[in-house]
Amino acid sequence: MTADAPQRVLSAPTLEGAYRVLLGFPAIGPFLAYQFVIDLNYAAEMPFSEMDFVVPGPGARDGIRKCFGSAADGIEAEVIRYMADTQDEHFARLGLSFAGLRGRPLQLIDCQNLFCEVDKYARVAHPDIAGISGRSRIKQTYRQQADAMPAWFPPKWQLNGPPGH
Repeated sequence: MTADAPQRVLSAPTLEGAYRVLLGFPAIGPFLAYQFVIDLNYAAEMPFSEMDFVVPGPGARDGIRKCFGSAADGIEAEVIRYMADTQDEHFARLGLSFAGLRGRPLQLIDCQNLFCEVDKYARVAHPDIAGISGRSRIKQTYRQQADAMPAWFPPKWQLNGPPGH
């Protein structure tokens, strides 16, 4: 199973197909396989769009539950897709100016991560609102480092260089 895995990942016809190769490894569950395939997809050899499909992680599922209640249980991937597909409409409706990341709109993985961040924020700000997992603590507290790191993006995004290039 593992000997030809790199070739099977690279020859997969879709991002989901590459994900399924990784999911076949022992001890790699759905969320970890998705995170790995997204990371691998940053390479030029992986020609897929981050808008191809999404696997909601436990934090995203909790964040979605906190935003939409139990009505969203079981349709978290569809909620994430809806938010990514209609982001411009919601930014306009809310009077928010969001030009994306140097013009790149939010992708499915970004929206998945945003719902995870909603969950973490809500655990502190609204501890009475339960998610699916029952988690109530934050594992780490953000600590700003002394020196800012320069931004670097996967080359296939074509965003490296000064802003507005």
